[in-house]
Amino acid sequence: MSVKPTLVLLVRHGTTPTTGKILPGRARGLHLAESGKAQAVRVAERIAEMGKVAAIYASPLERARETAAPISRAMKMPVRIERGLLECDFGTWTGQALQRLYKKPEWTTVQRAPSSFRFPQGESFVEMQSRMVGALDVIRRRHAGKTVVCVSHADPIKAAVAHAMGTPLDLFQRIVISTCSVTAILYTDLAPIVLTVNSTGGSLRDLKPS
Repeated sequence: MSVKPTLVLLVRHGTTPTTGKILPGRARGLHLAESGKAQAVRVAERIAEMGKVAAIYASPLERARETAAPISRAMKMPVRIERGLLECDFGTWTGQALQRLYKKPEWTTVQRAPSSFRFPQGESFVEMQSRMVGALDVIRRRHAGKTVVCVSHADPIKAAVAHAMGTPLDLFQRIVISTCSVTAILYTDLAPIVLTVNSTGGSLRDLKPS
């Protein structure tokens, strides 16, 4: 049985005090910075201009839930927590300074051959992509023919885009996902269609399926 196309809006959480400095991973207690809160309000306004959405999902982490909150208020509907949208489990790298991680010999593998890498005591990029793509598949079938919002994190969104475009995971680091950007994928029975990636301004109205 065919499933009607579902438009999924993937939103990266807003800026935090550690953005670009620390690899926070799944550590608890990290909240949006004031600039991140302003970003969340703006992305909520952009999504609201599109009209009705069927559901809003968010990663369990505080920064994702806080980004989803203004969208929830604008659309007048609750946020559903979805563990499949979680950040990658960076294991023992969690909480380390990026400047320190850049110097590790493994960093070259993370950038050039991520499909072969597993974070020490953590998740592999292959597992992260499988988890994210699986969660989105469940969500799109649950809301067939409608529009849904999913607030997640940079690497899972990049992995979802790579999968949708048929791009090898080893090239997914070439995709940029900025804080509070919107990436839109139309999921159909034949194949996903990537409508926009890393949109940080302007109207989203034209993304609505015709």
